[in-house]
Amino acid sequence: MSTPVNPPYIPFHPNPSKPQFRPPAGSVDAHCHVFGPASRFQYAQERKYTPVDATKETLFALRDFLGFDKNVIVQASCHGTDNSALLDALTHSDGKARGVAVVGEDVSDDTLSIMNEMGVRGVRFNFVKRLVDFTPREVLEEIATRIEPLGWHVVVYFEMADLPDLESFFTSLPAIVVVDHMGRPDVRKGVDDPDFRRYLRLLDQHQNIWTKVSGPERLTVSGAPYDDVVPFARALVERYPDRVLWGTDWPHPNMPVEAPDDGVLVDIIPKIAVTAELQRKLLVDNPMRLYWS
Repeated sequence: MSTPVNPPYIPFHPNPSKPQFRPPAGSVDAHCHVFGPASRFQYAQERKYTPVDATKETLFALRDFLGFDKNVIVQASCHGTDNSALLDALTHSDGKARGVAVVGEDVSDDTLSIMNEMGVRGVRFNFVKRLVDFTPREVLEEIATRIEPLGWHVVVYFEMADLPDLESFFTSLPAIVVVDHMGRPDVRKGVDDPDFRRYLRLLDQHQNIWTKVSGPERLTVSGAPYDDVVPFARALVERYPDRVLWGTDWPHPNMPVEAPDDGVLVDIIPKIAVTAELQRKLLVDNPMRLYWS
């Protein structure tokens, strides 16, 4: 059985508000997670945190409440390379969910094929040192090569300060690369900060690199409604309208202060995608092309 939740782990918001913004028909929450239930899907022994259970039923109910049609469920580090909870959610989604898995070098081709049939469309490489142990680059390169015939993409999670060390690896990958949470820029430095400008140059020069404009609750200094993060996300949406994705990041693991209100997060969307066309690209066209085509 799983050990108790590690304090000070903060559970997800128990009663999110109804957003004022109505997502266009067919919208996709392209970054969220499922955790447990631990009684059925145990957490990994090597995990850095133990979350509260966040089940598929709760996720799908939240999706409907917020006005979305589909989910992209991303395997989080607390479940390690055991994707059972993710695959169970995909199986019970009525075709309304796709997945991003975490796999080890020992994963078989048969397992990859089965996961593909169940709706997995990518693998996640986590480089955030406080969340995962180091994985050799050659192992990640081998995984990326093996998923290429399936047409999967690679999702990468890192912190902006580490981009100089990781950039050559990202640009060597043969697949589409999707960056989580805008690469976690330091919003205190503004959009003209050299680190963020480097990130923009990376996307300018490599058309296969996409970016999620999620996670304002993780990046903010001023707090909700996260206006200090809006300029970063808006710059990315307007500069790369065909290569951006958005997601709630529910159930918001490892929040340092408080769990965000998911309704407030949804109401950021018209601030970062200010036209109906940009909103449709961000929420419908781009995720459908990457995960359902």
